[in-house]
Amino acid sequence: MRINTATLFLIPSVIWGSTFFAIKFQLGMVDPTWSVSYRFVLAGIILLTYSKIRRLNLSFSSKQHLFMLLQGIFLFGLNYWLVYVAEKELISALVAVAFSTIIFLNILFGTLFLRRKTEGKVYLGAFLGIVGTYLLFSNDLMGVSSEELPVVPLILCFASVVIASLGNITSVFNQSNALPVIQTNAFGMLYGGLFIGLIALMSGKSFAFDLSLAYTVSLLYLSIFGSIVAFGAYLTLIGKIGADKGAYVLIVIPVIAVVLSVFFENYLFTFQVLIGIALILGGNLIIIRKN
Repeated sequence: MRINTATLFLIPSVIWGSTFFAIKFQLGMVDPTWSVSYRFVLAGIILLTYSKIRRLNLSFSSKQHLFMLLQGIFLFGLNYWLVYVAEKELISALVAVAFSTIIFLNILFGTLFLRRKTEGKVYLGAFLGIVGTYLLFSNDLMGVSSEELPVVPLILCFASVVIASLGNITSVFNQSNALPVIQTNAFGMLYGGLFIGLIALMSGKSFAFDLSLAYTVSLLYLSIFGSIVAFGAYLTLIGKIGADKGAYVLIVIPVIAVVLSVFFENYLFTFQVLIGIALILGGNLIIIRKN
């Protein structure tokens, strides 16, 4: 079944915009490193099982598995681990603004590694999106003085953006070499989850699992919807329209998060917030519209 570009764009935007609430229930007695490992190992096993039931091809060369491993480490491993560590000290606004720069990194890496040219409208849409994101969170950002700014977590946050972008580019490369999204994600998520689990063991993180309903349900949501469904749609999208345009999903996410916060966290919806949302959606339309 073929899904149109707008739907592929909407699915990860809505799901990842809502995972903010699910991740809250993952923070507690279980170290974030293990939580990230559980999430992607579970997602990988589910996808591999699905592939087996559907009789999809699971036979790949060592070289293909190497690139699946690379995608897994970048996109389903190190990226999330660094974000979890950084968010212990950074407010969500700083993380959102940092991730909005991934569009420019995708443009840069796409040019360097894939020799892809980027349309001028992508730069315009990206600029509008970043300005809009800043307006959404400017009040939070203004509340952080230079003395209070945690330098190391901020570096980790931007490092995660770079790694995520490299993961995007690796996925585009894999798709251009006829590696199917579902099976690549299945092995990639399993490899990424196991890699982070190895990091947890080597760094002496206590092995634990929270059997509470809140933890297990949020883990299932993050594994199935936040990982399998959202990444499946997103990586298919960037395979179709490019990593530069597809990355705009990561700027739309704050809009979804703000809407949810208005209803569930008493977020103050101001005229400035409205302008920010308008700029993001406007940039979105500029990027995905056909010439």
